Amino acid sequence: MSNARVPRPFFCGNWKLWGTLSESVALATGVRDATAAVTGADVAVGPGFVALATVAEKLKGSALGVASQDGYWEVKGAFTGEVAMAQIANAGARYAIVGHSERRQFFGETDETVARKAKAALANGLVPIICIGETLAERDAGQALAVVAKQLDGSTAGLSDDELLKSVIAYEPVWAIGTGRVATPAQAQEIHASIRSRLTQRLQTRAQQIRILYGGSVKPDNVATLMQEKDIDGALVGGAALTVDSFAKLVTEGVAACTRS
Repeated sequence: MSNARVPRPFFCGNWKLWGTLSESVALATGVRDATAAVTGADVAVGPGFVALATVAEKLKGSALGVASQDGYWEVKGAFTGEVAMAQIANAGARYAIVGHSERRQFFGETDETVARKAKAALANGLVPIICIGETLAERDAGQALAVVAKQLDGSTAGLSDDELLKSVIAYEPVWAIGTGRVATPAQAQEIHASIRSRLTQRLQTRAQQIRILYGGSVKPDNVATLMQEKDIDGALVGGAALTVDSFAKLVTEGVAACTRS
């Protein structure tokens, strides 16, 4: 496979509801220092909104990017509690996670709202990390491929081809998030390949440029086998991103295992 398909793998830590301001700054600067020598991948951290601007300021000038965990599509208005993509970009973020399974499960996210958020992120110069994935019941019913295809189509609806090419897709098997379970490399590759095929139907060979991340209990000890798969281009990392040593080791192991880096 050509090295040109994915120039750089991508590893993004999602800190979820964790970290005071001081803890977030300490973790971010620790990750910055521990991954400073990594040249074969893009790396980002995703602090909570309260710490977003402070963390971004601390990381200014470094290679470590900052991702928001969510964002809203309206620019301003009477939307109490929401944070606009324009505000996120102004705070110094480079990426915006949209449609995470926890947002879908607990806060009523739909493919339609995810698509609107992705569009707004792009309009404000952010790279959306668009999350899709099936539940255990859907997998057990043999519906995984159909569910993921439907979510992919719905969550990217309204994006132009050029906008889609600027986006990142994250496959998260819901049954493997925070459970300690992880899809086997073969299971993950099957879904990643199906996502790539679906994108290829629309974008032809340009679909090879889009990075598809795996997110589902990725850890330093399983990232290498995942990254060796043809269509896995990085990871969206939860628990393993909450300590400097764990996340830095995961990134290092992942880059070393990726034959495309």
